[in-house]
Amino acid sequence: MDSEIKNFIKVWIVSIASICYCYFLVKHIPKGLIRLISLLPIFYLFIILPLELHSLHLGGPTTFYLVWLAIFKLLLFSFDQGPLSDSLTNPSNSLLHFIYIALLPIKIKQDPHPKSPSNAKSNQDPSSNSARNGQRSAFLPIKVLLLAMLFRTDNYRQYLHPYIIWGLYCCNMYLVVEVILAMGAILARTILGIELEPQFNEPYLATSLQDFWGRRWNLMVTGILRPTVYGPVQGMSTRLLGRSWAPLPAVVATFLVSGLMHELIYFYLTRVSPTWEVTWFFVLQGVCTAAEVAAKKAVAGRWRLPWVVSGPITLAFVAVTGVWLFFPQITRNGVDQKAIGESQILFNFFMASVQRTISLVRGLF
Repeated sequence: MDSEIKNFIKVWIVSIASICYCYFLVKHIPKGLIRLISLLPIFYLFIILPLELHSLHLGGPTTFYLVWLAIFKLLLFSFDQGPLSDSLTNPSNSLLHFIYIALLPIKIKQDPHPKSPSNAKSNQDPSSNSARNGQRSAFLPIKVLLLAMLFRTDNYRQYLHPYIIWGLYCCNMYLVVEVILAMGAILARTILGIELEPQFNEPYLATSLQDFWGRRWNLMVTGILRPTVYGPVQGMSTRLLGRSWAPLPAVVATFLVSGLMHELIYFYLTRVSPTWEVTWFFVLQGVCTAAEVAAKKAVAGRWRLPWVVSGPITLAFVAVTGVWLFFPQITRNGVDQKAIGESQILFNFFMASVQRTISLVRGLF
């Protein structure tokens, strides 16, 4: 465990140094191909660095942050686009601000209403945003507790029906991803003092696949795939298919890239050859989402299922296809059991630390 923590620290020191290189040197290189070439060594580093980590709780988030989010942000930065370029347009933003934007799964909330006398009412939005962020932070301990309870249910899995176990896996996946992303956002909000976009928007209330994937689930990924994949493919498709049908191949391409990136993350977690099941999961989601978009255009709002029908159908489709294609690579390679074991170690370490602290306080008084 000590060596893993040391490797974790080394990985992030190198990562921060790499972003400093981008901040001090690369930003002065003309945008386009030359800047992209100057970033290739950073791409290589970010791809190999997570291979130094073997634990799920350290290696998993690091892989997601570096191999996916950071590289995609730097790809946009190559052409003077995306959150890193936006960060540099504000002279008041510091190096620390640039590092957080590059390496953490955060997106700064933009104020859509400029401050002016005519927008006095809209100027109250920041306080309401702060209240909403405070509410989300307040619910985080509850979600952590629910996650711990889900891990504990593994001790009784022999008494549970397989369908219940798969349902718990779906809940587990949602809570793990949201807790990890929320902790990174809270850290950035505390240090930088900025309002952030939420990473999730109550996905269990989704009314359609388009609503689930585009507006509610893992919005950090949605936000980074939209300018890197969806936008360019839609632009090319518009010239070939016209404006009406251009979004459909763009949707499928976006899900395909998401599937390939998930496949890559699975490799880092398992270190076994890919089976492409998770890629097919996202391709299936993309094709069905595109079909849903086409169907909505065909009916043009004349007919819509009520939420009590469309909501459960949407969640059931995502859950059933996830059990079929998303989770098998996790369970087949024992990733779920490894995660539970690591969580138990972390829990025992936390409880031991609390007990030592209580004993120390009692000794002082």
